Amino acid sequence: MQEDKLYEYAVIRLVPKVEREEFFNIGLVLFSKREKYIRIEFAICPKKFEVMHCKIDFEDIQQNLESFEKVANGAKDGGEIAKLEIPERFRWLTAVRSSVVQTSRPHPGKSKNLDETFERLFEELVR
Repeated sequence: MQEDKLYEYAVIRLVPKVEREEFFNIGLVLFSKREKYIRIEFAICPKKFEVMHCKIDFEDIQQNLESFEKVANGAKDGGEIAKLEIPERFRWLTAVRSSVVQTSRPHPGKSKNLDETFERLFEELVR
């Protein structure tokens, strides 16, 4: 029997007007220290982007998210943070910040299959 794997996840949010604290979910990052697992995905709904009356350039958001992805995946061109171990990269990605791309506080869980859990959470929280 497969044992449960401990994990943490955070929802990635777009906060077009930081001072108003309004946001919508655009992605998810999930990690498991013991499994040395980290996964990140994002999907921005153009209709939600329009509804929020974003004066932010869509391309700037895409670049910001690509940087998040490089850090999470430990990409060679992801800068110094991307060179850290997975737990440190996850902590950096989920640190409190006042920018247009933020994350929720990390939430813990247990799963037998981290990829399936990621897919389920992504569907429930982002799509």
